[in-house]
Amino acid sequence: MASDNDDMYVSLIEGFRPRLRELIMVQQVLVHLHFIDNEQKERITKKVTNEGNQAAAELLIDAVIRKPHSPGWFRAFVVALEEAGCERAADYIQDKLPEPEVEAENDYFVNLVQLMYPRLMGMQTKEVLVHCLSQKLLTQADGEIIDATTANQGSRVGAGELLRRIVRGRDGWFSKFLDVLRETKHETLYSDLTGSSPDCYKQGSDVKLPSLKVEPTGSEATTEESPAKAASCDSPSLPAGDACNCGLLTRSDDYCLSEPLLSVTDGTDSGTAAKSPEKADIVLRDYQAEVARPALEGKNIIICLPTGSGKTRVAVYITKKHLDNRRAEGQSGKVVVLVNKIPLVEQHYVAEFLPFLKRAYKVERVSGDSPLKISFTEIVKNNDVIICTAQILENYLERSNKGEDEGVDLSDLTLIVIDECHHTQKGGVYNHIMLRYLKQKHKNRRLKKEEKETLPLPQILGLTASPGVGGATILMKAEEHILRICANLDASKIMTRSLGEFKKEQRKKVLKIEDRKEDPFGDVIKKIMNAIHAHAELSPTCDLGSQNYEQWVVQTERKAATEEDQKVRVCAEHLRQYNEGLNLSNTIRMCDSFSFLNKFYEEEMKKKTTPDDEEKIQITNTERFLFNLFKENKEELQELATKPDYENDSLSKLRANILQEFSTRQSARGIIFTKTRRSAIALSQWIQENSKFADIGVKASHVIGGGDQSVVKPMTSAEQRDVLTKFHKGEINLLIATTVAEEGLDIPACNFVIRYGLVTNEIAMIQAKGRGRAEDSSYSLVEVKNSGVAEKEVVNEYRMTMMDKAIEKIRALEQEEYDKRIMEYQMQAIMENRVLAKKKKQKGMKNENPSSVKFSCRGCNEHACSGEDIEIIEDMHRVNLTPQFRELFIQRENTTLQERHLDYETNGYIACKKCGERWGSMMLYRGLECPCLHVKNFVVTLKGKKINKCTKWSELTVRFSAFDYADHASQVAESSDDEDE
Repeated sequence: MASDNDDMYVSLIEGFRPRLRELIMVQQVLVHLHFIDNEQKERITKKVTNEGNQAAAELLIDAVIRKPHSPGWFRAFVVALEEAGCERAADYIQDKLPEPEVEAENDYFVNLVQLMYPRLMGMQTKEVLVHCLSQKLLTQADGEIIDATTANQGSRVGAGELLRRIVRGRDGWFSKFLDVLRETKHETLYSDLTGSSPDCYKQGSDVKLPSLKVEPTGSEATTEESPAKAASCDSPSLPAGDACNCGLLTRSDDYCLSEPLLSVTDGTDSGTAAKSPEKADIVLRDYQAEVARPALEGKNIIICLPTGSGKTRVAVYITKKHLDNRRAEGQSGKVVVLVNKIPLVEQHYVAEFLPFLKRAYKVERVSGDSPLKISFTEIVKNNDVIICTAQILENYLERSNKGEDEGVDLSDLTLIVIDECHHTQKGGVYNHIMLRYLKQKHKNRRLKKEEKETLPLPQILGLTASPGVGGATILMKAEEHILRICANLDASKIMTRSLGEFKKEQRKKVLKIEDRKEDPFGDVIKKIMNAIHAHAELSPTCDLGSQNYEQWVVQTERKAATEEDQKVRVCAEHLRQYNEGLNLSNTIRMCDSFSFLNKFYEEEMKKKTTPDDEEKIQITNTERFLFNLFKENKEELQELATKPDYENDSLSKLRANILQEFSTRQSARGIIFTKTRRSAIALSQWIQENSKFADIGVKASHVIGGGDQSVVKPMTSAEQRDVLTKFHKGEINLLIATTVAEEGLDIPACNFVIRYGLVTNEIAMIQAKGRGRAEDSSYSLVEVKNSGVAEKEVVNEYRMTMMDKAIEKIRALEQEEYDKRIMEYQMQAIMENRVLAKKKKQKGMKNENPSSVKFSCRGCNEHACSGEDIEIIEDMHRVNLTPQFRELFIQRENTTLQERHLDYETNGYIACKKCGERWGSMMLYRGLECPCLHVKNFVVTLKGKKINKCTKWSELTVRFSAFDYADHASQVAESSDDEDE
């Protein structure tokens, strides 16, 4: 029976956890809780100091409900709450719930006090405290803490402590507090809170409390704001942008709440900004202050600190001081924060920059996924801090360079923060932006010598956890690589420092695997592959399933397509799929491998049928052989895929690791990194379908990239954001991700990271390990057959050590020597850029005539069209609207392709009428159906010579005609008129 009661009590506490988190004053409650051991109390107390009361309340609740329960634990918890002055919290867990109207009214009063917080801090704290104690609004322990806070930190801070405590009282606290204000002659505060005139105060008449309901009556409804509303500048409970401009929160740092009095909501979602409570001024740790120092002096620097050490918080601090200093000098500041992934835009905006800066500055975020429909130029003009993806800034810098009105200049900005700045290398968008900077910097030097006016340039702040070594094998080359990044960012220093007591050591383990004793599933796949080799007369010299085999088969397919050898080309294409199936069986379940192969053959068969079955598509003897070969072995493969005895050892090791993490941790939350989108999805399904994982509380989901380079359907930014938000909140506690989640994503509660058959370079290793932010986090590496991850990890550890040594050598350089080397690398970068630009220009001048290029089907060598038939839309889409071309293809629906843009959309694809090979997509552009060609699906012949590899249109030096929309639209209109007649 006791156990049943305990379960009921735990359910009550869990049900009201959000309220309890707000209502419990942790340190006072801890004094009265004797069934929690001292070690746990110390951890909770430390949490209060480091992360605040609400975070500590979570830990306290976990400790209270943890099994086994001591006799009388629930009653002891109730008494502790009451003794600590948290009566409302005690009422909730005893199921003594207020009426909904009373609860809503109480929430309204809490919000009102929160909105009036800046004015209420001006009260006579000691005098108000005495009356609050006599009215039983506060306990004696509360009074001692408030009294000590007032004595040590001043009346204003003491007032804040008082307010935080009284709002946690039982219903009726607000009217008692009003009585206290009246008794202590705080007439202005009393009038502000009640919305009444000072006359009512003087008369001592009963004043009606502020109401939740607003009942305007026709034209007589007032448009004036109450004093309470007028005091709501940038309140944490209001959406950003709804705040007034009365300036109440812009005078002094102590106006800002370190956390909301209570997180009161009305059940509606008022937008992302509303979820970003205003935070107190940033206090840097010693190591953070040291690395920030040169930037505070206006110098360009790179901050290199481990993941989880607060680099972004340092950037926010530098941003605020930069803007404050410029404002003090009577100048405006303009800060752009650049990130390289869309999810990071929202993360930096909500979690870092907005909460700390919104009180004094306008902060906005923009990405390709942004709902904003005004131009980026206007956003830059109207805001002080803009967080955006780097490509957006580069696009608008290029617009300005071309002389377009809607552009942005570097001189418009005063500070650029570059997140994950190790990407500032050749070919990257960060480097394109910084090359513009370096060119202007060196142009300014020349202008200065000529005593001409120079253009101002922004300060640069780079952030990274690891600049890497760029593939270097010796220290000198690693040093050169890092110096080049410093040069690209025009950094006067690279700042780094040991974290000392704040350093988090991860437990690391490498899980090695054993080869299967038997692999009948893999043996059948290899038997099929060898039969194909014999049919196509191919003799590979590398192991089936290896990376070398993958490269060999790709080259074989390209060569066969160029030579119009369809027998070898189609065999190579099928061999590539079987090789992938072999790899999948070594990485994930055999049933996932079988599903992949089965789906491939279903899609291939679909290619050979037309939507209306009117046309017959040819099936060659080789294709018929391949279809029959799979059909003959399909049943055996399907049967073997269901036998768990033959599963790979990697999955067994992964299963054991996940079970260990979740069974030995109080609150486990982890990330598994894997190589491909397909394996991420399959692993997620495997975990969701396994009851053993569900039994220990594993809630898994996957997050993959948004690009369309893979045959696997990408995730939209909204889908990525939804999964990551759930992971942050704990609704998902195991994330299976591709490398999209390796960099920058801040998940403080993540306490274990597993890399499953995935090792790339030392930067990725550091980034992946850094996702484990919580105390006592672990990092595991699980081997997968043919991946070589264990050996690569050893190499990366060596590179990481070499990188640290290289950074130390660079920091030890005399400034004069450092500056000289930086200047050399900058001049080299500028000269190389000029050479590339010249080559590009010459390449452009050599544009071939469209009539010299021919396109034939990759699947059957049938002539499709010439370059003269192709037109280009928006410098991007190559389309062919000729009647002759329309006769050569069929159109199919493609449910996985749903791209929608302002002027066009694509939701189907076109395929060769003869062989079924896909040619491209059907695009609806401003009401016109436009067959859009994908060059990778054709064999391209230029001036009579076949091009061996042509996967992108940019690789083809042909100038196609611009799309004439008016001409095509008029032709369609005329044909429609003819049909109507």
